[in-house]
Amino acid sequence: MRPLLIATKNAHKTAEIAAMLGSDWTVTDLNAHPEIPAPEETGETFAENAAIKALAASRLFAGLVLADDSGLEVDALGGAPGVRSARYAGPQATDADNRAKLLRALASFRGKERAARFRCVLVLAEDGVQRATFDGAGEGVIINGERGDGGFGYDALFVPEGYCETFAQLPAATKNTLSHRARAMEKARGFLLQAAGASGENRSG
Repeated sequence: MRPLLIATKNAHKTAEIAAMLGSDWTVTDLNAHPEIPAPEETGETFAENAAIKALAASRLFAGLVLADDSGLEVDALGGAPGVRSARYAGPQATDADNRAKLLRALASFRGKERAARFRCVLVLAEDGVQRATFDGAGEGVIINGERGDGGFGYDALFVPEGYCETFAQLPAATKNTLSHRARAMEKARGFLLQAAGASGENRSG
């Protein structure tokens, strides 16, 4: 089993990444490592925030660390909520608060004016050194009201291109083949396998 720490306290993200990697990996996150604090995300881009999280955790964890920073970009809102997706409605906002604010912001827009995309950047780090960066995006549209009970974040409002269901309505297995995170992980998978092998050799040697 290959160990991998996901530098997040978002159990939903951890579960998605673990499902994408499969049973050959032992995936944990910061919830299992209270000794590793979550740093303040001060970056202006997804890549900057992912790097902040990955590097901070990798200085305190003996092994590979993967950090995900992702969010929703809505064209009509100039790319907002973007890197502030998780705190769009305020520092202590819930997912429901963020969705409600987004619906209010888009109330006067219709059809293709509600075009949006989810974007994800993954940063892999080890021993305080950034090893690689991977990204992925998925186009879609924001609908007028929530649909579906699955997923998290803005999933109940986002219909991916080529589908009629929201991410919250689609089976998790389907979402995990076409989401922004899935596309970034597809790029990361081969590198992760190589890095895990090298890491194991270095630590055993």
